[in-house]
Amino acid sequence: MGVVKSKLLKQISNSFPNFQKKDLAKITDIILIELKKALKRGERVEIRGWGSLSVRNQKSSIRRNPKTGDKVAVPAKKVIYWKMSKEMFKKINNEKE
Repeated sequence: MGVVKSKLLKQISNSFPNFQKKDLAKITDIILIELKKALKRGERVEIRGWGSLSVRNQKSSIRRNPKTGDKVAVPAKKVIYWKMSKEMFKKINNEKE
């Protein structure tokens, strides 16, 4: 399940009722744009307590179409890799810190 931007903005506005929704939307847009730019430059992005994002190169390969069984050549590409923080791991697994 993905996070929808409108639901994220709604949660942020509930947490910070003193800010106007348009200001929160602008701040969220700026953060997401800067995150995209950093990943496009090949930089690693770390958000403390949540995890880190980085770009990795995936080699070209030959795979199979599961529907027809035909071989399909997949070209090399860049993919985004996410690694969760230790804090997030502990929260998800209900471990005591």
